Amino acid sequence: MAGRRKEPKTDFAALPTEADNPRSEFLDTLPADEVVKLLVDEEANAVKAVKACADRISKGAQLIADTLTKGGRMIYVGAGTSGRLGNLDAAECVPTFGVPPSLFEAIVAGGSRALVKAVEGAEDDTREAEQRMRRISTGPKDVVICIAASGVTPFVRAALEYAHSRKAATIFITCGRTVTYDDGTPIADVVIELATGPEVISGSTRLKAGTATKVTLNALSTTAFVLLGKTYGGLMVDVRPTNIKLWARATRIVQRLTGLQEAEALALIKKAGGRAKVALVMHHAHVNPVRAKELLVQHRGSLRAIVGDLQAQPRG
Repeated sequence: MAGRRKEPKTDFAALPTEADNPRSEFLDTLPADEVVKLLVDEEANAVKAVKACADRISKGAQLIADTLTKGGRMIYVGAGTSGRLGNLDAAECVPTFGVPPSLFEAIVAGGSRALVKAVEGAEDDTREAEQRMRRISTGPKDVVICIAASGVTPFVRAALEYAHSRKAATIFITCGRTVTYDDGTPIADVVIELATGPEVISGSTRLKAGTATKVTLNALSTTAFVLLGKTYGGLMVDVRPTNIKLWARATRIVQRLTGLQEAEALALIKKAGGRAKVALVMHHAHVNPVRAKELLVQHRGSLRAIVGDLQAQPRG
């Protein structure tokens, strides 16, 4: 892409994600129970690293919520484990929060085949990154979430730069030191640097870095959708019941917030077109499905804004 900004040459040996972990110096001599204990102890450090970035993550979540409110999309970009985690988060938000798949794009270096097997060299292909971003018409309404454990993955950095050129909002998640442009230009609107430290197996970022990234993505998307009214307390009121388990969950939610019996709650949800939140508005506001949907639009999807504070019934 014309006008690419220069980045300092990468010293891969100096990357935190490539460092040796002194705790695993004799890893291959340990019995199974000690290997497991070491791995689990180190994974706990990954969560600590996420906690240390809570302020940055909350800022990113607010940026996502603001973007979606204005009609934008969430675009995840990553290579290898980072790309797979981005795809996972995008896929799981749809049924959890009852949002359309069109709100999400998930780009992994190497394409869909890279979701199930390694595609050698894909993470270095900057041209593919730019082409993929162009193909989905990345623009100023979108928020692009770039994930690079090392912080220097060429595919991800090229996608990030393309997002900047298209005036998209940007979030950069890394477990390494953030490389800056030579001109000092900020790398992203929100940068989340997860200080996970060296892996038990040096360079294997599917371990602590992967865990920290997964927790961070969970926190970003979940917080954003909570801000957008997709929950009521800790209840998944916007769940779309697409299987037996989810129908049972939706029914329990309606029961807990109405006091109805199971059969009554199920019938109400069906009358609401399979939407628990619509059913709850119908019940508490004493309106038909059409009016319930209108009220939700007027109140930006917030159930609490319509029905107030409800006393949830204890689980049966």
